Amino acid sequence: MNQPAKMIEALLFVSPQPVNEAELAEAIGCELDEVTAGLEELGAAWAEGERGMVLRKVAGGYTLASAPENDEAARRLLSKPRTPPLTPAQAETLAIVAYLQPVSRPEITRIRGVSADSASGTLLERGLIEESGRSQFGAICFRTTDLFLKLFGLSSIGELPPISEWDPSPEEQSDLRERLMAAGGARLGEAPTSEGEEAMQQPLPQIETEAEAELDESGDGGAAGDSEGDQPANAFAAN
Repeated sequence: MNQPAKMIEALLFVSPQPVNEAELAEAIGCELDEVTAGLEELGAAWAEGERGMVLRKVAGGYTLASAPENDEAARRLLSKPRTPPLTPAQAETLAIVAYLQPVSRPEITRIRGVSADSASGTLLERGLIEESGRSQFGAICFRTTDLFLKLFGLSSIGELPPISEWDPSPEEQSDLRERLMAAGGARLGEAPTSEGEEAMQQPLPQIETEAEAELDESGDGGAAGDSEGDQPANAFAAN
């Protein structure tokens, strides 16, 4: 199989929609006649009766589809309940665990600015994170699992993209700075002092000190009223 045919095969495999010849040529960076030749080669390789899939032309484009004799097996597989995608809260919590592991739930809460109980509970149920001992204050710590590595195509945590490659927008930078300052202030028992928070100069009842928060965690007290909707865990989380 020549190179254009291999590339076309890969593009059709990853595309959820049929792709026409012009789109294939643009993506590959070749002429239309090369795409036509590649499709002819693929058509022969994926002819009905030869393999488990066939090349079809539908809706003005090309796609790879299961061979007709496999339809019943495909229906049985796809009829099973599918695992829903991660919510933004769950994805954010998973990222914190991945980069800072082992990390405790109170620490995740301080970084996110909202309670992490529901998100971390769901990640535990799905097998993406697991318990990894306790912090010096007795709170349970979490780390990622082998399933996490498998799903994200990693052989080890060391293959995670460097944080330095992240290019946040000015809004993201401002939000992250406020969260980190708030988390640092909570460690020291300080009230928020950043601009725009003058109306929130009150004690932080749900994040007293690191020791108190994590001792609360170890006693299974948890954060009352936590839900997947990310209820604020402290005064400035509602901002």
